[in-house]
Amino acid sequence: MKKICGFLAAVMLFAAVPAGAAGKVGVIDLQKVLRTSAAGQAAQKTIATKAESFQKTMQSRQAALKKANDEFEKQKMVLSKDAAAQKERDLQNKIKDFQRFGKDAQEELQREDREATSKILDEVAKIVKDLGAKGGYDVIIEKSTTLYTNPAVDMTDAVVKAYDKKHKGK
Repeated sequence: MKKICGFLAAVMLFAAVPAGAAGKVGVIDLQKVLRTSAAGQAAQKTIATKAESFQKTMQSRQAALKKANDEFEKQKMVLSKDAAAQKERDLQNKIKDFQRFGKDAQEELQREDREATSKILDEVAKIVKDLGAKGGYDVIIEKSTTLYTNPAVDMTDAVVKAYDKKHKGK
């Protein structure tokens, strides 16, 4: 949906420019900026580290659940009906807690990714506007909204360089 809206915006923008007044156009690959900028790589590393930590916790909890289930299976024949039902409820609650932890961890990782991406893209937008004004560009569009772009109009590396330079001390 986002790509379609961006594509339509680019088409309307070009339609508004008179045929003989083709201006200076630049293209930026925002995904590449996120992957290659120092801040983007740092954010990816932070999220990957957190994901690894969550994964280890999930594996540990899963092993504990398996052990509890195995013990329950061994004991359920010798337990009274009420005791077996209680143990089964306890086991089901542990399974729900495990699933809830997994869902919460996934949501936290997605939230942190969105926040980091949003922060970087907000700052990149300012840099793009500055580069556009200084470079005399009429239009700078996101690469994913185009069907074809000449590599000569790709400004991605310049944006990454400017972004990293601006944030070197931070």
